[in-house]
Amino acid sequence: MDKKSSVFPMIIIGILFFVFGFVTWLNGSLIPFLKVICNLTEFQSLFVTFAFYIAYTVMALPMASVLDKTGYKNGMALGLAVMVLGSLVFIPAALSANFIIFLIALFILGTGLTILQTASNPYVVLIGPIESAAMRISIMGLINKGAGVLVPVLFTALILSDIGTLTGELSQESIDDLAHRLIIPYIVMAIVLSGLIVLIKFSSIPELDFEKETLDEKLSIFNFPRVVLGAVALFFYVGIEVIAGDTIGLYAQGLDVANVTTLTSYTMVFMVLGYLVGVFFIPKYLSQEKALISSAIGGSLILFGVAFSSSTSHNISEILWGWSGVATLPNTVTFVALLGFANALVWPTIWPLAIEGLGKYTAKGSALLIMAIAGGAILPIVFGKIAQELGDMQLSYLIGLVCYAFIFMYAVKWHKMDRWSKDV
Repeated sequence: MDKKSSVFPMIIIGILFFVFGFVTWLNGSLIPFLKVICNLTEFQSLFVTFAFYIAYTVMALPMASVLDKTGYKNGMALGLAVMVLGSLVFIPAALSANFIIFLIALFILGTGLTILQTASNPYVVLIGPIESAAMRISIMGLINKGAGVLVPVLFTALILSDIGTLTGELSQESIDDLAHRLIIPYIVMAIVLSGLIVLIKFSSIPELDFEKETLDEKLSIFNFPRVVLGAVALFFYVGIEVIAGDTIGLYAQGLDVANVTTLTSYTMVFMVLGYLVGVFFIPKYLSQEKALISSAIGGSLILFGVAFSSSTSHNISEILWGWSGVATLPNTVTFVALLGFANALVWPTIWPLAIEGLGKYTAKGSALLIMAIAGGAILPIVFGKIAQELGDMQLSYLIGLVCYAFIFMYAVKWHKMDRWSKDV
């Protein structure tokens, strides 16, 4: 595909990546919000991430088979339709303030995103030279995390504009009122997603064609160690990414910080800064492998800052963009937000390293990598359980050292493996 003909598909995919970010990073605001209206413990509230991200594991391979039959373009439209359904299920969930129905709605949204992610990520990788794929994914990441910056602020403005904090006791009448405030935003989301279905169906976005690239000697996607080990690395990456983005509000809530539903946006701001590094430095000044190594080392160092820094507060809004803002954050919470910078380039670098040369196996390779998003379901639950047992959420963030160890191994060795042997 030439450069000129790739511009319009990139615009369409960019819109979809904004949708990914908007829906995904809304969870960071929903966790402390649902903790209040559904009367949950911190551990129970983390099932928000579990229900959403486990859909990627359960549905990724079935959705890859669907893509083989429908094609990538129709698959994107189908994914959006499933997300419309998930958005509408939020209406009975909000009316009843029933946590189980909220979890069902989140699982349906995650299923729709599974289809969209499985279809769209290969487009970004294969639409140009493989050496600059991380740069293109970084551009998509800027759009994705830009939505992540926006959505917590919008959520707080629309839902909590006259409340300001979710700490303290609320009456049942206030809780019911809070729950009902979710209805209109999710109806609007369903309408917007429906409009995107029409845009996709009538767009000229091309299908990906792999017929000229066949690897008949490979009978299974599991014959490709770079993909399998890439999925392992992504499992741990998504786990620490979600922990950094979705638990920051919960952690700050325990420290009596105000406006905790906005705090995911701070993690996203640092991710945006990380993606800018990818856009401007990869591949001209920084190889994909070196970017991945730097991410693993940097993330590990920041974790020590999370675990062992003080609770002294400062105004992070003033530091970031020069105005007083809404949050004065303890140092340890700021380090959680800084994990966003370390995490930013992991996804953009692992994808091209993992799926290069897969040919007709790209859909299944993409599905396997998408299944790794289950790390966002499982590792935050493990994090929550450890925090519950230790009685100390701050030290529990050190679980991320395991995550960065796997990312580091993929960066220095595993991505070079073409076969299952001791020799690389």
